[in-house]
Amino acid sequence: MTARTAFLALAATFMIALSYSALTAQGEKSSWDGVYTEDQAARGLKLFADQCAKCHGPDMTGGDAPPLAGSEFASDWDDLSVGDLAERLRVSMPQDKPQSLTREQAADLVAAIMKQNHMPAGQAELPPQAEALKQIKYKANKP
Repeated sequence: MTARTAFLALAATFMIALSYSALTAQGEKSSWDGVYTEDQAARGLKLFADQCAKCHGPDMTGGDAPPLAGSEFASDWDDLSVGDLAERLRVSMPQDKPQSLTREQAADLVAAIMKQNHMPAGQAELPPQAEALKQIKYKANKP
């Protein structure tokens, strides 16, 4: 292999890697990309009022339990996956009945949390599947 051929092979490999990196970055979603619907957030807010507000406060700013809205929540969850948040809710909440929420209810609650944190709604609901939710990053600040 000549030096020129080696250089061209290396350049081609670099360009492929760069293209893949750009495609991956474009495919990433965040909580600011309209990943829930208004209807889903409304279901989540109703569920929140029924099962969560007594501990997290009616406006999600905390009480006997940590806040789900505001700067403290934002800094705790910034750059983590929405899937991690949904799983935390599903497995450990409500505190007096852990593991009683369905995956759909957990997704609805995450939608309500996003709405309460002033993130925009979109055309499609957050999916209940953990793997799909793990592809979405919770971002505290709009990019």
